[in-house]
This record gives sequence, C-alpha cells and structure tokens, in this order.
Amino acid sequence: MAEDRLSVIFAALADPTRRAILARLAEGDATVSELAEPFAISLPAISRHLKVLEHAGLITRSRSAQWRSSSLNPEPLREATAWMETYRRFWDANFDRLDAHLRRLQGQTERKDR
Repeated sequence: MAEDRLSVIFAALADPTRRAILARLAEGDATVSELAEPFAISLPAISRHLKVLEHAGLITRSRSAQWRSSSLNPEPLREATAWMETYRRFWDANFDRLDAHLRRLQGQTERKDR
C-alpha cells in the first residue's frame, strides 16, 4: 500500500526526538554531531531519525567535504498545518457555539435568581 504524503509527515513528527531535531534546525543548519549533542543516544540513532525526517521531506541533507549538514524544509510543515487548519476552524466554531449556549444558560440562571 502506498503511503500518502501527510501520513509520512505525521509519522515523522510523532517522535519527540525528531520534533526536537526540527526545533534545533529551525535555528539554522547543523551537522549530525551538533544535532546529537543534547541527546543520550548514539550518532547512528540520530542518523536514523534524520533519514526518517529526510524521507518525509522535512529536512534536506548536504555534504561538504567530510561534513554532512541538515537543513529544515518548511514546506511539509505548511502542508500539515493547512490540513490541521480545517479542524481548527471546526473546533473554533464548536467552541463559539458552546460559549453562546453557556452565556444563554448563565443569563437564564441570573434572571431566575432575581
């Protein structure tokens, strides 16, 4: 079964280590060693996380001599955000209706207390 792009993106984002790597890359490009620094995991483990992020299109990797640098690619995050935006609007509308209903109930209660 072929994986759709959003499923791959969300699967990559599901891991807290990968999210932390993306947060670090939002500050600027970094090498594998720099990305591994705050974690108590091996360089090969960080490399596996980077491969998942690269497969999802969330990062790009380049090589300069012996250094391999990673960069954030924001486009897949935009796609995920656009997909979630529909649901944010849905929940906002529901919360607005709930707020209006609670205000009506509160007004009824205040009138009864008088």
